[in-house]
Amino acid sequence: DVDKRQPLWEFAVGAAIMQNAPVGRPISKIEAKIAAKLAKQSYQLVGEHGGVKVCHWTKEDLKNVRNCYKGTFYGIESSGCMQMAPNVDTCNLACTYCWREPHSETLHKIDDDPEHLFYESVRGHRRLLTGFKVHKDVPFETWEAAQNPKHIAISLNGEPTLYSRLGEFLEICHDHGVSTFLVTNGSLPKVIENLDPLPTQLYVSVDAPNKELFNKLCKPKFNQNAWEKLVETLEILPSLDTRTVCRHTLIKNHSLGHHEDYARLDNIADPNFIEAKGYVYVGHSQNNHVIDDMPAHTEIMEFAHKLAALVGREVLSDRRESRVALIGKEMIPITLPEKVRDLPRDLGIAKPQHYPLPQA
Repeated sequence: DVDKRQPLWEFAVGAAIMQNAPVGRPISKIEAKIAAKLAKQSYQLVGEHGGVKVCHWTKEDLKNVRNCYKGTFYGIESSGCMQMAPNVDTCNLACTYCWREPHSETLHKIDDDPEHLFYESVRGHRRLLTGFKVHKDVPFETWEAAQNPKHIAISLNGEPTLYSRLGEFLEICHDHGVSTFLVTNGSLPKVIENLDPLPTQLYVSVDAPNKELFNKLCKPKFNQNAWEKLVETLEILPSLDTRTVCRHTLIKNHSLGHHEDYARLDNIADPNFIEAKGYVYVGHSQNNHVIDDMPAHTEIMEFAHKLAALVGREVLSDRRESRVALIGKEMIPITLPEKVRDLPRDLGIAKPQHYPLPQA
């Protein structure tokens, strides 16, 4: 029987040991081939379908005190940010420009206990940061502070609104004083409308200006009215009591341009901010695009200025190395939620993982 006084994360780890689970082989329902590829890419898999991965900019901030563009735009400290997703193997779109590995062709049910998922994500994040403790360029105090994330980017992989307990997960993050940036493709408007609580900042990916290009570039896998659902999500945004962002991933020769169409969508959503971001020719997307599809920063800035004029906003900032511009009315840094809970003192660190590719 479960001791009700025992934290669920602790019980789950103990259960795996009781079942004689191999060391470093946690219970995961991710398909073996996908799990092996993700592990090879330095993911720490958590829960049944979730995962954590240290962002390039977290490493940069630890070593060189350089934040990502979210630091410039929103005041996020990259060394204190954890990048994760509750379902790294499951998405309902097959976007041509996505640089992640292809997802499962099965639409999995994701209902991990949110407290367990949060704690295991922090433990996994700590595992991935282990080597920085003795790195010559990382101050010990900076590494130590990074053990307890201040921000969570729920954007690593997959579509997070497929997670059935997303609202509870957000609440647990906020209770621990952790801000949440949730990135969604907008295909499930009812989930977004009913989220309680809402994330600290909600991103909606608006990566095509019209239905024809959306179906060509975003490739819905299970629902052929995904474009209409995205528009429905944009119609909901003005009623949501949280910070909202429309993000346009712009692909030269495909979706770059179309200023009037993007402006129409942005005016429906009336977000706090709009991000114009250039497509980057990396990862799996190289199978679908060519390097000439990657716009220069000057082209992103030209797009941003034209769009800003059409939506009654201005270009507030930009980051050349990320090929991104921020459009809005005023730059306002985020505020961390009030902390009412601390991480367990004995939370510890996740064990190393090993997911070999299945033999043919």
